[in-house]
Amino acid sequence: MNCIKLLGQSLMARDFDRQVAELQVRIAVLNGYTALGIPVTVPVE
Repeated sequence: MNCIKLLGQSLMARDFDRQVAELQVRIAVLNGYTALGIPVTVPVE
């Protein structure tokens, strides 16, 4: 949860459905950063 707080300390939306959408966007951003950090290994022939 600490990583999510780096993208904003609190939720901006007041409506619950919009809060859920906001969290899903934050999670998608974090997953994108994680995917960039995963090394791609290729077998050497």
